Amino acid sequence: MMHTALSPRRFAIAGIVAVFALMLSACLLSPGKFVSTLDLRKDGRFTFSYTGEVYLLALSKMGELASKSQDQADWVASPCFKDDSLDQRPCTKDELDQQKAKWTDQQKTKAERDKKDTEMAQSLLGGIDPASPRAAEELAERLRHQAGWKSVIYKGDGLYQVDFAIAGVLDHDFTFPTIERFPMANSFVTLVRRADGAIRIDAPAFGPGGAGSGMSSFAQLAAMGAADHATKTGKSGTRPKDDGTPQVPQIDGTFSITTDAPILTNNTDNGPAETPQGQRLEWKITPRTANAPSALIKLAR
Repeated sequence: MMHTALSPRRFAIAGIVAVFALMLSACLLSPGKFVSTLDLRKDGRFTFSYTGEVYLLALSKMGELASKSQDQADWVASPCFKDDSLDQRPCTKDELDQQKAKWTDQQKTKAERDKKDTEMAQSLLGGIDPASPRAAEELAERLRHQAGWKSVIYKGDGLYQVDFAIAGVLDHDFTFPTIERFPMANSFVTLVRRADGAIRIDAPAFGPGGAGSGMSSFAQLAAMGAADHATKTGKSGTRPKDDGTPQVPQIDGTFSITTDAPILTNNTDNGPAETPQGQRLEWKITPRTANAPSALIKLAR
């Protein structure tokens, strides 16, 4: 009878890769410290800005974690045991040959799966290789070429400092952010036109984790890192900052809307305030924010 032990380390790596897949589906984006404003006039003119931090799970570190999971360790024989006993015995040559043949087949299957996973990651990231040391800067360069991105500075460890501002006429839906060649990107703020002239404004990324911000996946990765740390050290608690897994970003910002159009609904704590520019709505955003900002404003037809 042969017995193969699966190490806790392998379970941890598998979990990291699983969370990586979840983050890819969320496009990895999350706000950090920021100030965001929207000015919406009743004739449809608007100005939107976002100044502050945008977190993208550090692609170089994620590539490093993925590479660790793909390392092909040398084959090591599993122990053999006596029949109906937990006593070990020397493995026969046939048993060792069978073990090695099975391991070889598993490595081939794994290599094919890893290749497909890499191709999927590159597809979701618009052709950017997550294992490339320049992946994060490549994304910054791509954003700098898009309208509205006045400044994009990569600070390291998944953190971008950005200055975005754009103005126009709202004769179409608007979403921030969008990234060229990304097949999907989780929305920080959306403006959706209705047939009756109303504009629905939502900011899902400024709400609780799991509301489209990617924060739930970040938290899962942090928990996985803590579990892996406990496995290695025998100690529970928060993982060390230098263990290779990215830190969970802390959201801290404000989102405000000013308008001279009627505000039909909103979920601010205090409602609209009168200003020289019109009515003003403001949301303070923290990790304790219960609901994502939302408002409905009626434009002139």
